[in-house]
Amino acid sequence: MGDFPAAVLFACSENSIRSPMAEALLKHLLGHRIYVDSCGVRAQEIDPFVVAALDELGIDRRNHQPKTFEDLEDTSYDLIISLSPEAQHSAVEMTRTMACDVEFWNTFDPSLVEGSREAKLAAYRDVRDQLLERIKRRFPAELKPQV
Repeated sequence: MGDFPAAVLFACSENSIRSPMAEALLKHLLGHRIYVDSCGVRAQEIDPFVVAALDELGIDRRNHQPKTFEDLEDTSYDLIISLSPEAQHSAVEMTRTMACDVEFWNTFDPSLVEGSREAKLAAYRDVRDQLLERIKRRFPAELKPQV
């Protein structure tokens, strides 16, 4: 598997939108092969638009329990992917005491979009689809169809 990580942590500001979405997507694709988790600098309940956007792909995220970096029970990650500048800072701090790669995928916060429910949901879909494509590019060898 080369440098393919055995354990991945996604991190964002509040563990309510971007990181739980990325966690769910990677678990859906590769959860049978690697350990995937998420956290935030702060913890806030899962955003209902995340649940709706993932439901469209058949992924249930209703039971997500948000957590912070301090709440992590295990820090044996091979890769931390931070999705916001604030999380990037915390990820770098965390890796001062552990051997772990950090990647920064600056990802738009769809909660900033105003307007109708459909306009907001469209923004969440865009972030979902961008994260999915990025995950597929990052882990291409592992996503080959199983024969």
